[in-house]
Parts: sequence; C-alpha cells; structure tokens
Amino acid sequence: MRILVLIMAVLVANTSFAQKNKWVKLFDGKSLEHWYSWNVNDGNSTAGWSVVNGELTTDGKGGDLVTKKEYENFELEFEFKVSPKGNSGVIYKVQDKQKEKEQPYIYGPEYQIIDDVNYPSTPKDVHKTGGNYDVYAPSDLSAVKPAGEWNKGKIKILNNKVEHWLNGKKVIEYEYASPKWVEDIAKSKFKSWPYATPHAKGKISLQGHGDTVWFKNIRIKEL
Repeated sequence: MRILVLIMAVLVANTSFAQKNKWVKLFDGKSLEHWYSWNVNDGNSTAGWSVVNGELTTDGKGGDLVTKKEYENFELEFEFKVSPKGNSGVIYKVQDKQKEKEQPYIYGPEYQIIDDVNYPSTPKDVHKTGGNYDVYAPSDLSAVKPAGEWNKGKIKILNNKVEHWLNGKKVIEYEYASPKWVEDIAKSKFKSWPYATPHAKGKISLQGHGDTVWFKNIRIKEL
C-alpha cells in the first residue's frame, strides 16, 4: 500500500512539473478565450480588440485586455508592433480591480511599448520600449525596431528575479520586492499606488492606451 501511495505521489509530482514547463498559447491567431476586457463586468467580453489576419489588434479606445488566470513564475513571449507615435505595454502582476476607475497599470510593472522616436512628447529613457515603465530604463536603446515593424518581447519571472528581453537582448533585470526595488519604486510615480505593495501572483494585461497596436504569437510557460 505504501509503495502504491509513493508511486501515485511521484506521478502527481511529475504531472505538475510537466504542466508547469509546458508552453500554452494565450493567443493562437484565432481565439481570445484566455482574455477579457478590464472594464467590462461579464468576464468574457473583449470589446475594442479584434483578430485581423491572425493578429490581435486594437485602436486603444476599448481599454485593456486581461488574462483570466493569474501567474507567478513564468516566461512570457510575444511579438508586437505599434503605430507611429503610438503607445502601449504589457503589464504583469495585475490584481483584480477594486474600483471601477482603476486600471491594470496601477497594480503591477509594465513592459513598455512605444514609438521611441516619434512619440509626441519625447520619452525619457525609463519610458522607452522594453523598459520597466518609469522605474528601470532598457540597457540597450538600440534593440528596438521602428514603429510599424515587428518586435519580439519576453518577460521572465522566477523567484522574484525579473527579466525583460527585446529582440533577443536582455534589456532589464531586477529583483521584485527587494530592498533596492522598494527604494526605486519610492522614487517613481507608483510610490503610493497598489503597485508599491509586493504581491506574488497577478494577471497579465495588454494595454489599450488610445493608439493602434498589434500582438501575435503570445505564449506562456509557467516555471
């Protein structure tokens, strides 16, 4: 009996490991089953976002998309392009909204997406593509491709170690919830927001900032 229990425990552990280390498509070019609109209460609407030629796109006026599931340790890969003078982002560690007017970006870090060159107000380095918006600037400002061209992004979080990758280059590395992070957040616009209170899990959001943006090949692997 003990041997059987041990075998079952090993099988369950192996199954859990396999599920955690398996790529899951959050957007397969057709379905938005993993997403819902932040400002729509039914949990199923994806208002303002559409699939065109296998690409997920929005004019930014319909608000943000948010995953139905929360994630803690993961590797997220995605491709994106933004319209000239455009602005968007991928936000992680997003908590369920508590008040109607709150937005995902007040809860968690943002992988910035923007037209670095032609945005109407020239972005500071901490506001440029691939950076952790308003906290950490990307280490290589030349890694981004121009507005209208596809870029490859990656976010990796493992035991609070966070990495941002842009077109194959690691451009951000920091330790979430560390004393240094707390100090850096205190210097940012987020110092008095829910963002500044560390939390292990959260949802992932695609930002509708009022500009046209495209995403494709979005997939995630829990670690």
